[in-house]
Amino acid sequence: GSKQSYIPALPPLTRCNRDSTIIKFWRKASPCGSNLAELDHVTGTNEGHNPRPSTSRGTQRLYIRLNTLHYLLAQINSLEKSLSQNPSLVPPTKHYFINSQRSQSTKKGSYFEIVNTSLPAACQHVSEVAAYRLIFLDSNSVFYDSLYIEDVANARIRPALRILKQNLTLMTTLLVDRAQPLAMKEVMRASFDAFLMVLLAGGNSRVFNRSDHVMIQEDFESLNKAFCTCGEGLVSENVVEREAAVVEGVIELMSQNTEQLMEDFSIATCETSGIGGMNINGQKLHMPPTTGRWNRSDPNTILRVLCHRNDRTANYFLKRTFQLPKRR
Repeated sequence: GSKQSYIPALPPLTRCNRDSTIIKFWRKASPCGSNLAELDHVTGTNEGHNPRPSTSRGTQRLYIRLNTLHYLLAQINSLEKSLSQNPSLVPPTKHYFINSQRSQSTKKGSYFEIVNTSLPAACQHVSEVAAYRLIFLDSNSVFYDSLYIEDVANARIRPALRILKQNLTLMTTLLVDRAQPLAMKEVMRASFDAFLMVLLAGGNSRVFNRSDHVMIQEDFESLNKAFCTCGEGLVSENVVEREAAVVEGVIELMSQNTEQLMEDFSIATCETSGIGGMNINGQKLHMPPTTGRWNRSDPNTILRVLCHRNDRTANYFLKRTFQLPKRR
């Protein structure tokens, strides 16, 4: 399998019309707002301060496979060293072509060159698949399906963090020491991708006000801290900061006023479409393609921030420019 098999499909873009039907329904059903205790009850995480890990058996089997790969890698390296100390054994001969004439030269190489190349690649792949399965499948109910649903203040990241920490503890218990740094780094990447999808591809059930960026920033800092503190430095703070840069940029976009977002979007769209210049000269803006490489200067990323902005100005801009449908 691959990580793409666990990432949900992107929902269609819609405009977040203020006081839409879904928001009115939510307010009518929960006039006082939901709370974290209710969310814990719904997601099954209300088990004190030590909730059970959500790691499935399938993900645990991937951890065992990862241990096996690292065991093979260690044994191959040991066998390679033993063979190299035996002068009667010669590694495979390599052939070179020089000046269109075939010449053969013997060069000391590896006895297991192909294996030594393929095993690390296999470790990388299994770590990645296990991480995306853990976040987007095993933890889906407390992360992508719950975070910021309907209201940021009452659906924050705390329940997801509690489950995440339990899953990370189980992961480091099951994995051998050599496998842990890469596995932890891939879980961090998967978590950041899930956080981005919540902000930019959250569907009709998520709306954001400009003021929400403060709480979202706090939640993301808590998520970063989880990877800096879990596993006694398995992922360095520099690596966490580098991987977090894209999400930080999107949160900065969410802190901007709607007029600034509209201007940034127009400029970015003109630059990528070849129109050029800050003045679009009345030319119609084209819908930017979804590349999946989200960042704060990408027009599709800015458009998605506008689509989730609970604001009349953003709603009118999206209706006039792209005729995006209202949320149902």
